Amino acid sequence: MAATAVPSPPRLLDLWTIVAIAVSATVVTDLIHEGLGHGGLCIATGAQPLALSTVHFQCSVDTRFVAAGGTLANLISGAAFWGAARAVRQAASWRYFFWLLMTFNLFDASGYFLFSGIGNFGDWATVVAGWQPPWAWRGGLVVLGTVTYFLLFVPLCLRELGPFLGKDAEIRVRRARQLTIVPYLTGGVLSCVAGALNPVGPVLILVSAAAASFGGHSGLAWMWTLLYGPRIPSSELQMPEIELNRAWMMAAAILAIVFIAALGPGVKFNPVR
Repeated sequence: MAATAVPSPPRLLDLWTIVAIAVSATVVTDLIHEGLGHGGLCIATGAQPLALSTVHFQCSVDTRFVAAGGTLANLISGAAFWGAARAVRQAASWRYFFWLLMTFNLFDASGYFLFSGIGNFGDWATVVAGWQPPWAWRGGLVVLGTVTYFLLFVPLCLRELGPFLGKDAEIRVRRARQLTIVPYLTGGVLSCVAGALNPVGPVLILVSAAAASFGGHSGLAWMWTLLYGPRIPSSELQMPEIELNRAWMMAAAILAIVFIAALGPGVKFNPVR
């Protein structure tokens, strides 16, 4: 009788490469929110940028449009990175990078709605300040944040993670934990370390760095539990393994140093006269 071939177990994902990709995605997402979003609308409205750090952007004129700019940039970028991730069908590390950028940006956007609605603090508290009745606007932000975060973005991002997970139920859960919890912790620690150097004060470590990373990205810590039911089916497309990649590690090391040492304490701009 011919021996039955036993399929070899799937190789383990390279966690150091996952950490490196998470560092890179954290830095890019932060620059999208603070620099492109707040900074871009500051310039677009005719005002002058004064300072930029990892947790704040200072404009010469604070307006509702500038306050909303970070979230709007996150939403637009999240949609763009969703398309970019789906376009990559061979290079696993690049598809995962775009997936993380999509997830970070979408979670940041909906998380800010919730954060400002519940705490009456942050970007969207500035946007709705003075609008009557205040309880209705804050309640609307909470509803908008809840619906987009828990009912739309978390299931969407988990579905898009499918090509990395395989088809076996047990392996899918294990891989999903690696691919979500590792970047959640990596991004949170990096954001708080850089945020601790901010020039405004220690309060921003809590209300911006920690809230946006450990709070806003908290869906990454538990989204894998949704794989236990039939709600998220396996994907027909299956990507290659994420293997050891020293190029990602070198890029992440450079970005982390710049993020902490340069942007952490903040960069001041000379106003144009």
